[in-house]
Amino acid sequence: MKARLTLKIRAGARKTEFAGQLGEAWKLHVAAPPVDGKANAAIVRFLARLAGVPTASVRIVSGFTGTTKIVEIAGLDSESLQRAILESHGHPSNSGSAAAREA
Repeated sequence: MKARLTLKIRAGARKTEFAGQLGEAWKLHVAAPPVDGKANAAIVRFLARLAGVPTASVRIVSGFTGTTKIVEIAGLDSESLQRAILESHGHPSNSGSAAAREA
């Protein structure tokens, strides 16, 4: 079982955390600088900790030098990964829409 995730990275941020979604991709702010693979290593460590898997189970499959990356995490299904991201990011706030009031 493997989950894939598309990330839009902003390296050199104050702290490593998810910052919402951009279409199908998740925006991830990374505290490490984008030099010598430090940001990629920080992404792998962060996602492994989030998913509860060893760092060897997380691999960047494309976008090594770019800001858009596709990451694959072994030992986790996509639904569990999305749930872990949402829990780390916080739940969306109430928009005040009629649909939200009826729920």
